[in-house]
Amino acid sequence: MAVVGSVGGPLITSVATTLHVSLAAAQWTLTVSLLTGAVATPVLGRLGSGSRRRAVVLATLGVIVAGSVLTVLPLPLGPLLVGRAAQGCGLALGPLMMASAREHLDKAGAASTIAMISVASTAGVGFGYPLAGYLTDVGGIRLAYAAALGLSAVALLVAFRFFPASQQPVAPAPDPTASGLLTAGVLVLLLVLGEASLWQHHLPLAIGGVVAALLLLAAWTLRERALTAPLVDLRLLRHRAVAGANAAMLVAGVGMYLLLSCITRYVQTPRVAGYGFGLSTFAAGLFLVPFSVVGFVAGRLSPQVRKRLSAPALVTAATGVVIAAFALFAVARGTIAGPLVSMMLLGLGVGAFSAAMPAVILEVTPAQETASAMGVNQVVRSIGFSLGSTLSALLLAAHTPAGALFPTDSGFTTTAWIGAAVTALALGISFTLRPRAAATTAP
Repeated sequence: MAVVGSVGGPLITSVATTLHVSLAAAQWTLTVSLLTGAVATPVLGRLGSGSRRRAVVLATLGVIVAGSVLTVLPLPLGPLLVGRAAQGCGLALGPLMMASAREHLDKAGAASTIAMISVASTAGVGFGYPLAGYLTDVGGIRLAYAAALGLSAVALLVAFRFFPASQQPVAPAPDPTASGLLTAGVLVLLLVLGEASLWQHHLPLAIGGVVAALLLLAAWTLRERALTAPLVDLRLLRHRAVAGANAAMLVAGVGMYLLLSCITRYVQTPRVAGYGFGLSTFAAGLFLVPFSVVGFVAGRLSPQVRKRLSAPALVTAATGVVIAAFALFAVARGTIAGPLVSMMLLGLGVGAFSAAMPAVILEVTPAQETASAMGVNQVVRSIGFSLGSTLSALLLAAHTPAGALFPTDSGFTTTAWIGAAVTALALGISFTLRPRAAATTAP
């Protein structure tokens, strides 16, 4: 599902030319899936609790397959966006996978599987981008979307055959008012944060949108506190480890996606500007493969590493690796090796960070609240990624001379160091995740 969700990214230009729409309109083929995934995650996390989990997973995959069919048919942009919105629901399945792993596997197996599920949601990007780029070059956007349909159908068949039923008690259905307030708040927030042009040209409107989103989320909080069966147990979010983990995820997500965007734009900058490498969309997509491979390996090895390091210590170490990736890109990008190694370091940091984060949260989370707690963390990650993407666009735009198409080389340097500073804040937050030393008592 991570690969399917990422397919829209490389196809924006091709969608615009194929369907004869503007680039801004084509951008929605990516944005709408990210928005759907973010707003569906907490709702499906509660709806899919206990004995409803298998049914919700299968129904969600069915919706994704139906949406994938819409993307393949030769229809205009409207139905394509509906299909992409349906595909975005796949991003909400991760917390339900984690809840199932925690229920049906032993402690060691659950920890390893949950780590890999968390890493897969990031690593899939590195495989989806080049796959979509290559298939589009070969047979157009419909062939790329057909591959996503095939993957979705395989996922549905595998889940139907193997996904286990839950024996946990079912939680009450989500409160419609609370669900609506949370959905509206997250939707408005992500829309505003993800539109760099809004912050560039309509700053008062952007600030007003953020204020509106925060008011909606405040109303949701009040509603949640009045419910006996809330959508999200806010008491868990007040726990020091959970609150710190979500704060670290938010800030680190900003830095991680900022660097990913920055490197991707740099390697596609034409060499005629005196820097950059002028890679094609497909080649830039291949550039993400080492990021995904190293991230996957880091997630795979994290259970062994955690025999020597605690989960909070691994989060701290992974954040330090991301800072090192920023520094390397800032000072050594004259040859292709510099951005490539930076991307690999970023994959290592993101993979280890993503694998360790669930352990920090689930250490203090009841089993029946797994999907809900991890759903909130995934929404926080989406907000962080949106902030990172927008911040990268704004910083590079600020260093683009009037009339020029590309930022200056020094603009990339400045953006990298600012991203390193943001990630250093996440590094500081990670130290708060360590358990406090137990107080000693006098004999």
